[in-house]
Formats: sequence, C-alpha cells, structure tokens
Amino acid sequence: MKLQVPFVQLPVQFDAARLAAEVLAIDASAWREHPQKFPGNFALPLISVGGDPDSDAIAGAMRPTPYLEQCPYLMQVLDHLGAVWGRTRLMKLSGQAEVTPHADINYYWRERVRVHVPILTRPTVRFICGDTEVNMAPGECWIFDTWRQHRVINAADDERIHLVADTVGSETFWDLVGHGRAPGYNDPPGWRAAPVAPAGERRPALRYESVNVPEVMTPWELREHVDFLLAHVQPHAQLPLVRQMATRFVTTWQALWAQYGADRAGWPAYRATLDAFEQAMERYGVPLQLVNTAMFMNTLRAMVLRVALADRVEAADAYEPRPPAAPGPRAGERGADPAFERPVFIVSPPRSGSTLLFETLAQAPALFTIGHESHALIEGLQGLHPAHRGFDSNRLDAAAATSAVSEELRRRFYAELRDRDGRPPAQARVRMLEKTPKNALRVPFLARLFPEAHFVYLHRDPRQTLSSMIEAWQSGRFRTYPQLPGWGEPAWSLLLVPGWRALIGKPLAEVVAAQWEITTRTLLDDLERLPAERRHVARYDALLADPAAEVARLCDALGLAWDRPLDRALPPSRFTVSAPSQDKWRRHADLIEAVLPGIEATARRAERFAAR
Repeated sequence: MKLQVPFVQLPVQFDAARLAAEVLAIDASAWREHPQKFPGNFALPLISVGGDPDSDAIAGAMRPTPYLEQCPYLMQVLDHLGAVWGRTRLMKLSGQAEVTPHADINYYWRERVRVHVPILTRPTVRFICGDTEVNMAPGECWIFDTWRQHRVINAADDERIHLVADTVGSETFWDLVGHGRAPGYNDPPGWRAAPVAPAGERRPALRYESVNVPEVMTPWELREHVDFLLAHVQPHAQLPLVRQMATRFVTTWQALWAQYGADRAGWPAYRATLDAFEQAMERYGVPLQLVNTAMFMNTLRAMVLRVALADRVEAADAYEPRPPAAPGPRAGERGADPAFERPVFIVSPPRSGSTLLFETLAQAPALFTIGHESHALIEGLQGLHPAHRGFDSNRLDAAAATSAVSEELRRRFYAELRDRDGRPPAQARVRMLEKTPKNALRVPFLARLFPEAHFVYLHRDPRQTLSSMIEAWQSGRFRTYPQLPGWGEPAWSLLLVPGWRALIGKPLAEVVAAQWEITTRTLLDDLERLPAERRHVARYDALLADPAAEVARLCDALGLAWDRPLDRALPPSRFTVSAPSQDKWRRHADLIEAVLPGIEATARRAERFAAR
C-alpha cells in the first residue's frame, strides 16, 4: 500500500521474548525457502489460502495454518491490532543475507498494508524504504510504504525473524496507525508504545479475509487502478497516447459491465477487451517507467491485466510477479532442461515478417507462447533495460545472463505460457515459441538462459525489409525510445543497435540501413557460433509462396507436429502497416537503392547463410 510517509511505528510494544519462545518451539522443518528462492530468505506460513501451509497464493479465503494455532501469544498480537487478516507469515533472514530492492506492485498489495513485528533481530539490521532507514527493535510494530523501493540488510551473523502480516485494516487498526509516529517527522506529544502483555494460553477468534480477488473487476475499481498507475508514470512523450488508450479501455469495460455484470456469458467479451488493450500497451507502454522505478507494463500486468478477469488468475508473491516454475539447470550441470524443452526463438532484423511466421507456427499443437512480444518481460528486469545500461543498445551477451537474471526470466516466461487454446502448461517440460525483434541482438544471452534453445533465422529480401522499416518509422507506431538521450526527430523506432549515436543527424534511409546491417551482421556472427543443429532458416518468400510446404519443412526440422490446414495466402500479421506485395519496396526505391551499396557485403552473407 502506498503511504504518505515511508514508515509508521504503531503505539504498541509486544513481548518479544514470549513471541520468540513460541516461534522457536515450531519444528524447524516447517520453514521453507522463500517462494522466489532468494538466498537466505525463508518463510513459515501462518495464514494462507484455505489454511494450506504449502500455498503461496493470494486469491481465495485466508485461513489459519496449524502453525498459527501453536502460538497463542502471536494470535493475541494479531487480535490486539484488530484487523481483518490476509496472508501472514514468519519471515526469516539468515545472517549476512538481504531482501533485495523491490517495490510491491502486485494487485493484492495495492490496498493492503504490511505489518512487521520483529521477533529476533539485531541493531545492525537495516530496513530501508525510499530515502529513509530504520532499525525495527524486538517487539515493536511497524507498517511501511510498500509502493516505494525497499530492502532489508542483515549485517549480523544471527538470523532475523519478523512476523509479517498483510491486511486491509479495520477501524481499530487505522485508529492505532493514526496515533503512530513517523521517523523524520515530529512525534505526537507524549508518544509512547504501550506494552501488550501475554494473556496466558488464550487463543482469540481472529477475523480472516474471505474475498480478495474479483471474478470480474468492476469498472470503478478498474478505473481507480488504471488512474493510480498513470498518475505515477514518469514524464514521457508516449504518456498522453497511453492515457487516451486507457480511457477508451475503461469506458469499453464499463459498457460490458452494464450489459453483463459478472455473468460468465460476458467473459469472452471481457477477455477480448483485455487482450486488445494489452496488445496496445505492448506497443506503446513498454518504455514507460513509474516513479518507484518499476516498469509500467510489469505493474499493469500484475495490478490489472492478470486479475481483472478470473479466467486466467495466477498466484503471485509480493515482489514483481514471479510465479513458481521448474528450475533451470545449475551451472556446470549436464542433462535435460527441466522446464524448457528445445524452446524456439524466431530471430531476424525488424520488419522481416517474423510476426507472420510466429502467428503461424504458434498454431502447432505442442507449442506454448506468452502471447505477445517479450519487451516488458526482459526490459522490465532491473539492469536489462537500456536506460540502466547507458542507452548503449538492446544487445545482451551471455555475461548478462547471471544466475539471478536467468532464474527470474525463466520464471517470468513460464508463468505466462499458454497453448494455442489459451491453456497453461499441464506438464513440467514445455516447448516454447518466442519472437521479439530485439532478440536478434540477444542470441548469446538467450542461449545461456535456455540451454536447449533453437534459433530460426527468418530471411527476407533486404530491399523489402528496408522499405518496411522506413514505413514503420514514418508511421510513428513503432517508437521504442521516444526520449532517447541525444537523439532528435523522428523519435527512435524499432530496436536500438550498437553504435546508434553515429547515426545522429543522418537521413532516415541511412539510419534504417544501418539498423538492418548492424542487426544482421551481429545476428549472423552469433548464429554461426552455435552448434549447427541449433540453428535453422526460414525464408519469407517461401512462406508467402507455399505456407504449407515451408511450415512442414520447419516443423520437421524442429521436431514439431502439425495438424491444421494452411491456406495458400496467409492472413496479414497484427503488426502489418500496409498490405504486403513483392514490389512494395519500390515506393521507396530511390532511397533504398542509394543505401544498398553500404550493406551489400552483409546482404550477400545473409543470402549465403539462408542458402545453406
């Protein structure tokens, strides 16, 4: 929950020794790794969905686990605070461990405050929220602004254990908060933390959440969340357009609500509206960043898109969405990837027809996709967005695929996978299909991330590609970095190539030619370093001339089944700017022919690679 101040200490003091005695009496086997397996972070569930100690879900009736009922004073603590309780855990931080910086962007924590009662701790434990730092002493009771970036550092060798409880509050609870103190501000006159002594073995009846995630979000709640997010976006040239699209989305949702309410008969219409809005935001909202440094698209997904309709609600933890998935191979470990079996990445310069190939191959019965391009999934991870890398480029090499990055991105991809019928995986190992033009500059990164990855290079006549790239720049629909530092007009579109600063002030045709040449050269270099059996070629002209034959050839090479007929003419892809034709490039013939000599060597190399 967003608060007006970073921290508030409530005017109560609990018996930390009694709490510690109860907690330490619980069998050590009850502790489990943090759901995201952060090193040194452990949890013991006290209140969870259905009282299930193995559940990390946030959708469903919250009930006590058997561990809570072993702790009468801990129950008295919760009772004294007087709130309606949601997911509640004991959280352990090992010595010399930390809770890494993050902001809680998930829907569940939008309207829930997080209560901390330290049980075992040291004065050296640092809790940092925004620009403010506190040490929470044993038995104190604190809340903090989870919307701001926050972290915890345990610089001691001893474990730190806190009671961590989430709640929407109550009149009693918010009255306590109103009498609290905020570090850095003047304390209320005569402020003191009143002791709350244990009352024997009394186990009070607590109040628990029963309703927390909607089946169909009301238009009023939807508007509130969307307006909240847009109010916290950093200034950006695309923000007005995103606002306009968001307003239309909310009004469309309201019309559907007036027609259907929560009736399941309206769910297909709600889903179509959500998906269309998500696609629009994938095109225009990816560069937006919030004032708390979270990426707009990640937060929009977590707060609205994944919970507005219950047909696809997923459990998620307090951090940016990281639903559990099978782990990846450990460093130096041989054997099959336990989650991603021979994932397929379509790679090519932008505007080569990769969306058409992706939308066609995605109909294979064994393939799963995330349903959209992975801009937000990858660039939303701290350190991978060009803004965090000096706006150098979209290039990511193998060194960027650290163990932490690999684990997080694998989780993000796995959590969003759906088959052609919109169903999540029913088995541990899946075959994923992915396509994002920026990935043409990320082959070593993806090969490290997914050890069994196969790459399909889509080859298209450079003249046709250059023409389509010019058209994309001119349309204004593909602006990826509208406020690229040092760049002028038109706003930067498509992928950001290494050495782009040398293109400042150049004519558009030269910029586009350089984008194509640098991307193609880099991509071919990377593909040729891979084992031959992991690289494949598709030809755009063959796909258009005989879709069935080209898809059959690719499926055979990739070990995929195919069970649907293909028409002689494939439908235009969703990102088509104007109707395709073999000679469409001649609209820009004078511009293209002027730059062809500068890319001739790479064009010939690409043709040879495709011919092999």
